[in-house]
Parts: sequence; C-alpha cells; structure tokens
Amino acid sequence: MADDRIKIIAENRRARHEYFILDSYEAGIALTGTEVKSLRAGKVNLRDCYGMVKDGEMYLEGMHISPYEHGNRYNVDPMRRRKLLMHKRQIMKLYGQVKQEGLTLAPLKLYFVRGRVKVELALCKGKKLYDKRDAAAAKVARREVERAFRGKDRD
Repeated sequence: MADDRIKIIAENRRARHEYFILDSYEAGIALTGTEVKSLRAGKVNLRDCYGMVKDGEMYLEGMHISPYEHGNRYNVDPMRRRKLLMHKRQIMKLYGQVKQEGLTLAPLKLYFVRGRVKVELALCKGKKLYDKRDAAAAKVARREVERAFRGKDRD
C-alpha cells in the first residue's frame, strides 16, 4: 500500500560516526500541530540531540524544530523537551543500561509512518579517536577495492 511507506524527514549521520550502535528502537513523539507542519517542510536538526529518562518517562532533548511560518501564536519553543512514546518496560530497560553501562541514547533518524512521526533511537557507546580513525581507514580501503573491481569490468 502507498500509506505504509516510510518518508524520512531527517537523519543523524554524525551519530554513526561518533558512536558504536548497539541496538535501535522505534518510538513515537508527542508534538503540536505546528511542529508537525514544520517537520513536513523538513525543518529539523538532530545534530546535538539525545534521549533521556526522567521520572519514568523518556524525553528527547536538544532537537531543534524551526517554528512554522504561518503558526503565529501556536508556535512553541523550538528547543523544548519532547516526550517519547514507548512502553514502560522498554523505558526501564533502557534506563538501566544507560545508568549502569555508561551508554547513551542518540536519535538516528526521524520519519513519518502512516502520517505519524517516529524516531529511531539507538543505544550507543562512544567511539574513541583511534576507533574513528580505524573506521575511516576501513571505509577508504573498501572504496578502493570497489573501485578496483569496477575498473576490471570495463576491460
């Protein structure tokens, strides 16, 4: 069906560079109408965003949704804390892992599924500088191998 398709709003590519992705979860977000209209226009920034658990509820902190141009008094603070909609059991599991193991929750992408805004939230462990260098070197090597194979096919 055409309604079942996923429309990606924004991706956090930097998170894949900065962290090892251990597990990922899908969560809904509680938003206002003008925020959804801004998201449809693609006016969102996930760069410095992270997930946190407070009082048994999950929130997304640091996500910037630009105010909707025609929203006037209905616009809300662009940097406000937004509540994530997840099952209580999932929230408690993530809270335990973040507290004990020193992991973090980073959003990977924001997308629409059947008109609803969802976020892919990842349980991550921070990379050290040498890990980032190793990942970059592996990417360059993989690219060189692909380039070599493509060159042989043309002969």
